[in-house]
Amino acid sequence: MTIDPTTLAAILAMAVITYLTRIAGIFLVGRLALSGRAKAAFDAIPPAVLVAVIAPTALATGWPETLAALVTAVAATRLPLLATIAVGVASVVLLRMIAG
Repeated sequence: MTIDPTTLAAILAMAVITYLTRIAGIFLVGRLALSGRAKAAFDAIPPAVLVAVIAPTALATGWPETLAALVTAVAATRLPLLATIAVGVASVVLLRMIAG
């Protein structure tokens, strides 16, 4: 197996750019003075990203996963994070067993 120098350079460049954008966010957040609506919008970014990652999989794979996502969302309103994860895993396993 040979390594193409152009491909390796592209991969390394993408890794560096990705790292720089992530680390820049950490440094810039400390300098921002957010209040009111801007702070609320900034606080909404992590859950929005999480939903954007999970929703396509939960809605496109089948009814067991969709129903398990709904059960997990309801559990998240009542339970701590670790218990919510356990409920989500258990519900998807049980629903997949029922679905065959």
